[in-house]
Amino acid sequence: MMKETLQKTLPAVCIAVGLVVLGWFLYTGINHIAYRDRQVLVRGLAEREVMADKVTWPLVVKTLGNDLTRLYEQVNANNAVVVDFLKANGIGDAEISVGAPSVYDKDAQTYKTELPYRYNVTSVITVTSSQVEKVNGLVKRQVELMKRGVVLSQDYSYQADNQITYEYTGLNGIKPDMIAEATRNAREAAAKFAEDAGSRVGGIKSAVQGQFSIADRDAFTPWVKKIRVVTTVTYYLEDR
Repeated sequence: MMKETLQKTLPAVCIAVGLVVLGWFLYTGINHIAYRDRQVLVRGLAEREVMADKVTWPLVVKTLGNDLTRLYEQVNANNAVVVDFLKANGIGDAEISVGAPSVYDKDAQTYKTELPYRYNVTSVITVTSSQVEKVNGLVKRQVELMKRGVVLSQDYSYQADNQITYEYTGLNGIKPDMIAEATRNAREAAAKFAEDAGSRVGGIKSAVQGQFSIADRDAFTPWVKKIRVVTTVTYYLEDR
């Protein structure tokens, strides 16, 4: 009798248990889907100011005259004066390069100018150095070259590249810390959003590291660089 009753009730019990398990899985699955649909996208910023660690300083010397042979002699003499000035103030041979002079011949031009001299010879001596502060000091003292008969040209219009420039080459050394800082800031923003929404921050769904940018802090101190990076992170939101 009991065996027959058990045989009759066992399928019903199994069906009931199966329905309960199926319902639990359905409930969990629905909650899981709802949880996955709840997310927040935030951005984290990291900024730093650093000193440039490389400077390129072109010293442009123009020499005018009508006798090309004498002009070349004068150009070589002027170049020697500039190089001596640089070396005497701590700039090494490896940091100095002397470019070939370029010659402007007024008589060879289609459109004549009113220049009093036929030839305009331009020579560029370039300093490329990691001694940024030292070079900045020499830039301020370049007027001393006038006492030795050399006048540096302040007209860089003939070649846009002939401007003093500053670079920061140590980016790889600070990248990890800046990325970590940007990610922390992103999570703080997500946490604040979640708190206001009555939730809490879950795991990361996706993350994108933005491009690093290096720019002058301002127009007056180009040797001070501002570095910034923005990371974009999507977090899941969970119930508290």
